[in-house]
Amino acid sequence: MVNCCGLVTAKNEPVPLKGVEVEVHVKGHVATVTSTLKYVNEEQSPIEAVFVFPLPGDAAVCHFGAKIGDAEVVAELQDKEKAREQYDDALSSGHQAFLLEESDKSPDVFRMNVGSLRPGESAAVSLVYIIELTVEADHALRFCLPAVLNPRYAPPETRLADVPQVTSVPAATVPYTLSLKVHLSSPQPITKVESKCPLEPLTFLNAEKTLAEASLSSGHKFNQDVELLFYYQDAHQPTAIVEAGSAKAEPGSLMGDPVVLLSLYPEFPASVTSSLATCGEFILVVDRSGSMDCTMHGGSGAQMRIDSARDTLLLLLKSLPMGCYFNIYGFGSHYESFFPKSVQYDQKTMDAALKKVQEMKADMGGTEILQPLKDIYSQPCLPGHPRQVFIFTDGEVWNTKLVLDLVKSNAHSHRCFSFGIGEGASTALITGMAREGSGHAQFITGTERMQPKVMQSLRYALQPAVKDISIMWNLPEGLSVTTLSPPLNVIFQGQRALLYGQLKGQNSSDSEGSVTVKYNLAEQSVSNKLSFSLKPAGDTGLSLHRLGARALLRSMEQEGGIGGPEQEGLKEKVLHLSLQSGVISSFTSFIGVLKGSGKAVQGPLLHRDVPTGHMMRMSCPMPQVAYGCAPRSMKGGAMLRGCRLQAMPMMDACLVQSNHKSGFLVDVDMASVEREAQIDAEPQKDLLLQLIGLQKASGSWELDSSLITVFEKTEEEVAKQTPSQADRAVFATILALIWLHGFKTEAQEEWEFLAMKASAWIRAQKVDYVPQCVQAGNALLGCEVQQEALGL
Repeated sequence: MVNCCGLVTAKNEPVPLKGVEVEVHVKGHVATVTSTLKYVNEEQSPIEAVFVFPLPGDAAVCHFGAKIGDAEVVAELQDKEKAREQYDDALSSGHQAFLLEESDKSPDVFRMNVGSLRPGESAAVSLVYIIELTVEADHALRFCLPAVLNPRYAPPETRLADVPQVTSVPAATVPYTLSLKVHLSSPQPITKVESKCPLEPLTFLNAEKTLAEASLSSGHKFNQDVELLFYYQDAHQPTAIVEAGSAKAEPGSLMGDPVVLLSLYPEFPASVTSSLATCGEFILVVDRSGSMDCTMHGGSGAQMRIDSARDTLLLLLKSLPMGCYFNIYGFGSHYESFFPKSVQYDQKTMDAALKKVQEMKADMGGTEILQPLKDIYSQPCLPGHPRQVFIFTDGEVWNTKLVLDLVKSNAHSHRCFSFGIGEGASTALITGMAREGSGHAQFITGTERMQPKVMQSLRYALQPAVKDISIMWNLPEGLSVTTLSPPLNVIFQGQRALLYGQLKGQNSSDSEGSVTVKYNLAEQSVSNKLSFSLKPAGDTGLSLHRLGARALLRSMEQEGGIGGPEQEGLKEKVLHLSLQSGVISSFTSFIGVLKGSGKAVQGPLLHRDVPTGHMMRMSCPMPQVAYGCAPRSMKGGAMLRGCRLQAMPMMDACLVQSNHKSGFLVDVDMASVEREAQIDAEPQKDLLLQLIGLQKASGSWELDSSLITVFEKTEEEVAKQTPSQADRAVFATILALIWLHGFKTEAQEEWEFLAMKASAWIRAQKVDYVPQCVQAGNALLGCEVQQEALGL
């Protein structure tokens, strides 16, 4: 065994990566991120450091370089196979080389090779990427630096060689540091910056508060992604930015022509937004793999992912409109559905589904999402009931491109709403499914509750579908546009839609253009127009060009089918665009070579994997050899089957790859795992969930002892206040509405739909004693809720 000092892995191997420094420059809705990774070889032999790490799935990676001593090398973008050959040749020739490539299986995972570092030598390796900031429901702009890469499941048929070799350790034991600084620049004043991670105080750099700086406090534990929320005044406004082309680029090329970025916020007519659909087929697909038996976050009191999913299904089932159709799928290494086919939503089918929901556990093995989707898509759609698919998963899969290709090929038959649960969910998978399925993506991280975000997506699903979307450009004579973005096939009320366009031709920069988005909505023809100046912005560099190139590259890669372009002509187009724009693709890699003495490396080149943080643990009572679990004496590398992955900070290493029998290969030093029994007290059930659980499918409640317990009243107190002429169910439903409005206003996003059902049910009873019931209910519960507020 090697004698090691300083940072070491679970195998007592030194970790050459000592720290990561991140600089983020935010201009409006776009962020340019520069990450510098500092390596030091503290061993007596030359080493090759390999780091597999996450990046946002839509990032445009456009620079890679290194500095060793006084020497600097800027990597070039090349064909991926040629870059690998050049890297190997450089190392065997005694040179130093640096390689950065995107995973063939998932575009949000990258691999960096740094070799060879001589004994005592240090290197600073930097990469730059550009990303669009997503817009949250409260209009905040969200930036996320992925810091967690959980082990991902690969289906049994996946070749081991096709899966990136991910080395991960518990988040609390990641053996390197992270620093992050953000420079903000906005046309509108910046109001605040929020994060779930500790931040230093926000510093404003001018009186207008349009320039500011924020920093991550030291000591980040890698137990969560670094998420920042930026709040601007009047950020929810359509904008257009024109970026000049590069004088060095070929005229008429993408990088040589100006590029325009349009941020559109379509506004629907009020008459449409107030009406929600009362039909539809709702298919809820829930991840029940072992990884769902992890906590939502690393803090105290965190709910298990599967428990949060159960609570969310309860809320969804109670919020569905009467007369719709639904089904629920659970998936892991296999899948099962609650019903052979979608059933009509009524009291009987809702009760049957709720019983199965309460029995759901994270006990179905690996995360095999393809098969349940194939089964769903194989079933005929129901006339008059548009199909809406809700997918809940922690997104820990390797076959991302296969899944996205399947969703895209069935986009005509459904809308897909995806939810990434917990830290480290694959951004490529979650956002990709929603994009290809014309739906909406949500991420639930940290201490966020899943239910409000799911209800927001349900509102989108119940909105009338936008049809026949067209984009009309109005540009000065001599100027035309080539759209770089994929076709705009989905629009939701108030949600941003981004369009990139390449402006071709000659034109005076002081002129104006406009774009009009036309579509049909609930039998109405709607148009939204945005006028903009064609004068290029002066401080964007080529960031918009590269984001536009990234959008076009992604479309071309998906167009090529499973695994990327299969037609040689299309592959050549991807290569050409990637090399021209300097943006990495699935067929290109960055390669940099620093030539040395030309003497071959003496002695073995030691391979060192740099671990990422994960949120997983092995929880397997010992011994369980009959189920394939390793006894304590078994060394790392053993095949472990029937084991449960959970959050635990004690495990020293975990490497998950494909296996043809179990889907998992876990490389872990078992002797380093401390097994401690933890007995958690049964938490008191949430009163809101109790109330929701008691609602009937019709929207009503029964005035029974269970409901009275939620109100914390006695049956005598209720009987005293009940109007003599009132039907007990009507009074019970009014009481429930008063309680929700009086005591749970902070959770209104969660119960809004079931309250609408309740109000509609009461109105359908056509009784004349509602005012007396409202008055009596307020007196009983100690509230002052007006009848109008209840929708009555």
